[in-house]
Amino acid sequence: MKQFTLRLDKKQQRPVVLLNDALTALLDTGAVIPVWTDAEKILVNALGGKLVKEKVPFTGFGGIAYGNLYQVTIQIGDLIFPSMHIVANNEINTSYNLILSATMFQNLIYEIDDKNHKFNVTIPDDESYIRNLRIKDTNGRLHILCHSAWQ
Repeated sequence: MKQFTLRLDKKQQRPVVLLNDALTALLDTGAVIPVWTDAEKILVNALGGKLVKEKVPFTGFGGIAYGNLYQVTIQIGDLIFPSMHIVANNEINTSYNLILSATMFQNLIYEIDDKNHKFNVTIPDDESYIRNLRIKDTNGRLHILCHSAWQ
């Protein structure tokens, strides 16, 4: 097993992970789809996001929302998400750049240690640190597919 720990932002009441000097992400264990909540130009210019589809509907933010679907490679601790799909929607005012969905950590062991302001992740031996996450559109509904590169 491999383990890593990321810091949680002490100024936040919710579990917001410090990904690097510039990016922060809310850990949302109820979320299915990762969502970029900041300006799309940052997603494109700083992270190399490539637009896949405009105005895709998804469930969240209290109902049906719309956003642009992007493909981006992102690293979260030791986990690498190559060509990951993410929906960009900056209609809500947040203090973080993105929402990390529970689906991103499928088959991993993770702990939100609020007392010590840590996010601990364990990658079991039968899982890869390279994660393949895709959003598929089936009849106007988005579905998430996430698995280890070893599967």
